[in-house]
Amino acid sequence: MNQMTLNIPQIDEEATKTKTEELLEKYRMYLLQVPEDFLPKVTATYSLVPPSFSNEFHSSTEDAAIKRMDWEIERERFLKRMQRAVNRLSQKERQILVMLYMQNEEMYDYEVYAEMRISQRSYYRTKAKAFYRLAFALRAEVYKDGGAS
Repeated sequence: MNQMTLNIPQIDEEATKTKTEELLEKYRMYLLQVPEDFLPKVTATYSLVPPSFSNEFHSSTEDAAIKRMDWEIERERFLKRMQRAVNRLSQKERQILVMLYMQNEEMYDYEVYAEMRISQRSYYRTKAKAFYRLAFALRAEVYKDGGAS
């Protein structure tokens, strides 16, 4: 009799957790970030190259506005994607992630499980499960063969 073997890839739990934490930190940074490098230049620039009189018009203000809008669109998409993924988790998992990563003020693990009134062991088990499920919701899981989802 021939046995059928399934080639199901193994998930690298530590790398998946690390990648998910990076995404949550990016979420927090996007909430706080105000990009100054997208502001238009206000100083005059001089050049020895004569201006070209084509139909194209480029100003630093327009370029800054376009960069700013592209960044804002990317930021909004990322924030909404994270919020939708977190909303798919269970109530306890969602509460842990929101308290740790999705608020303006940072909290420590011991503060979160004390406020939630759950044991330390239960907290860490639920937190690990939350990272794992969030990674799948975001399609950010990392496999042991080196590939991502």
